[in-house]
This record gives sequence, structure tokens and C-alpha cells, in this order.
Amino acid sequence: MYKKEKKSWVKHLDFLLLDIICLELAFYGSCLIRLGDIRKLPMLLDYYNRLAVVVLLVDICIVFFFEAYTGILRRNRVQELKVVIVHCSLVFAFITVYLWATKQSEIYSRQVIFVFWCMAVVVEYFSRCLWKIYIRQRMIRGKKFAQLLVVTENRYAEECVSDFQHDRYKEFEVTGVVIVDVDRIGDEVCGVPVVASADSFLEYARINVVDEIFINGNTRESSEALANELLELGLTVHFNLVRESQLMPNKMVERCGKYMVLTTSMKIATTRQVFIKRCMDIFGSLVGLLLTGIAFLVFAPIIKIQSPGPIFYEQTRIGKNGRRFKFYKFRTMVVGADRMQQDLMEQNEMDGLMFKMENDPRIFGIGKVMRKFSIDELPQFWNVLKGDMSLVGTRPPTEEEFEQYELHHKARLGIKPGLTGMWQVSGRSDIKNFEEIVALDTQYISNWSLGMDIRILFRTVWVVLTGKGSS
Repeated sequence: MYKKEKKSWVKHLDFLLLDIICLELAFYGSCLIRLGDIRKLPMLLDYYNRLAVVVLLVDICIVFFFEAYTGILRRNRVQELKVVIVHCSLVFAFITVYLWATKQSEIYSRQVIFVFWCMAVVVEYFSRCLWKIYIRQRMIRGKKFAQLLVVTENRYAEECVSDFQHDRYKEFEVTGVVIVDVDRIGDEVCGVPVVASADSFLEYARINVVDEIFINGNTRESSEALANELLELGLTVHFNLVRESQLMPNKMVERCGKYMVLTTSMKIATTRQVFIKRCMDIFGSLVGLLLTGIAFLVFAPIIKIQSPGPIFYEQTRIGKNGRRFKFYKFRTMVVGADRMQQDLMEQNEMDGLMFKMENDPRIFGIGKVMRKFSIDELPQFWNVLKGDMSLVGTRPPTEEEFEQYELHHKARLGIKPGLTGMWQVSGRSDIKNFEEIVALDTQYISNWSLGMDIRILFRTVWVVLTGKGSS
């Protein structure tokens, strides 16, 4: 019998419980520092006990929605400190918003809340570090590892055994190597004895302690035949699909038709993450369309007066993985502006496949104001609601730009295009090189999380309100 590894946030339930304990200790510790022994004040104690429950619920929600424990065992101390500060700051922010929204801010001491934040960072950080040290020591010394036998060809033997030995988080111990294409019984591979050949392997597995078998480098037919015989011995068998590399940072095993495959991508999102992102898009687009309606009432007459023609500008853009869709904006340029672009190419300030110039003569009066505060982008909330775009993503290229893409440029189309993104909040007017935009987009896709989307949305609001980085 083989115990399947736990997935998702349940895998790190110990860290969740540890964080809850740390936050509650920090909360009551801050109460003690500021208020003294609140047990002598029954009504005050009741208020703070209720807030302690809110702290617990907020922490669970943050862990659930922000994937707080992804890669936690592999973080170094500096990385862990950054993550803890963000985590505790989110708890602090949500508690502050809760007190304001429920009109309870006058009941609680502000000093308690601020001291709680500081204490939570310190207590949670050191507790996580100490717990990770304990886990690593237990995995290395105190745990009874499963006995693993590696079955491989001679050319792969050293690399394969070395990979297992240098895995800091291994669940097993390599106790023997079986070389199937040459007889090397009695030799050692990276200090591990070669215990059998192809002919003597099954007999060795029958009479010795072996928990699991790793088959590497064999043909599919020989591996399947061998696995069937090993299963009769009650052993757990692992097939090597492909060796992990830096080119495949995200991967999972799944079924594709009748085949079991290893799937890899720049970023693999869970069903829950995709669902929440789409819910954010729908809610955000509905709010955005309300703003679009207000903007239409204000700016539509001005657009008509200053530049007779349609209110909206419609263009075919390229979406996820090359899909084409109709893209909408408030018109800020004179009619026929697309045909005039070729005559202005010599004044293009962008180094690459995008066009931008600071004082574009095609933009009429009110259009400059609308562009400065991104008002012209509001109709794209309709694209978001339809599902062609997302609130946060990469900016969709025109058909002409897309046709000139090099291979690595298409990576930025690996996700739905967005109304805002890394480029927009990184000072888009200051970025003149298209390759820098591609780098920002691929960085966003590779490191995507719901938390990152929320941070970009907040930064976008600031950029729009200040007109900073507008084109």
C-alpha cells in the first residue's frame, strides 16, 4: 500500500495551526501590554475575545485565497521574513477594514492593533523558522525512510542516484541499485551498492527488504512488463516520465485520453484559483460598466463635438494563445487614425513592435485628458465580462504586431489579456523597449497568484488617480 502525498493547503496544516497560535498569542500579548489584565474587565474581555475569533477567521481566509504556504519549506530566512511581513500586514489590514466597516473602531485600542501587528511578525517569523528546522531534522534523522531500489541503465545510474541523494525533502532512502544492461554486481554508484542485474533482480526483491522500486531509463514495454511482476510481490512501483529541469518549473501528472502524461506550463493554476479569478473579473466588470455608463454620459457629447464620428473605437486584438476578439475603447483619436500611423513610424518612441509617441497629433483635445486618466479604457470592462479579457493580465497586441512576433514573444499570450497588468503599474511611459514589456509579462505569468492580481489592482487605482505613467 502506498500513502499518497497530501495536496493543496491541507498539506501544511501544521503551519496553519502554528500561525493561528502565534497570531492569538500576539493578540492577547498586545492586549496585556496596553490594557493589563483584561480578565478583570468582563465586558472588555468579551469584546477582545470576539476580535480574537475574527483574527482566526481572517487568517484562515488569507491562507486559503493567497496560497500562503506554497514552497514554504524551500524558502530561505530572508524570503520567509518577507512572506511573514506580507501575511501579518494582510491580517492587520483586514482587521482594520473590519473594525471600520462594522463601526467598532472606537471600541478597540489602536495601540493594541499596532502592537499586535509588530508582535505577530516577530512571533510568527521565529516560530516558522524553528518549525522548519524541526521538520528538516526529523526528515533527515528521525524518520524511518522507505527502502527504495533504483532500477536503471548504466548510463543513467550515477545521475539518478545522485539526484535522490541530494533531495533535501526525500521520503525514502536508496538502499540498492539494479543495473539492467551490464553486470556490475559488487560495484557502488555514489556509495550505494549495485545489488542485482536484470537476471537476479526479481529474486533479490523477493528475499530482501524493499518498499518501493524506481524504474528509470527502460523502454515502455520493458517497464510495464517489469512493473506487472513487481506488483505481484506487493511492491510500490514508480515510473520515470521525464527528469525535472529548470525549463519545467510547474508540472503535474494527469490523464490525457488513454495516456498518463506529465503536464508542464509556465504556470499551473488550480481550479479554485481560476474560479476565484473569474469571479473577480465578473464583479469588477459589473462595477466598471457602471463607471463606463457615467463616463459615456459625460464624454460622449464632447467626443462628438470635438471629432465627429463614432463614440467607441473597435479593433481586432489578439488574445490568449492567438485568439482574435473585438476590443473596445472610447475613441480619443481622429477618424482614420490607423491609416495615419504608417506616416508617423519615424517618430515611434518604442524600441520594438509597439507604437507610441508622446505628442501624437491624431489625438484630439478631450482625448488627451481621457488617456491621461485611462478613461478611454473603460469600455474594455465589456470584454472582461464576456471573458475575452481579464481585469489583470497582459496587454493584447494588434494583428499587425502579432504577425511580427518572434517565438519568445508569444509567451506573453499564455494568459488572458488584461485591462491592467505589470507594465501598466511599472511606469509604462518610462518603458521604451518592447523586450522589457515581454519580460514583465512573462514574469507576471510565471509568478501569478491571486494575491499578485489584487496588489496590481490596488496599484492600478493609484496610477489612474494620479495619471502617473499614462501614455
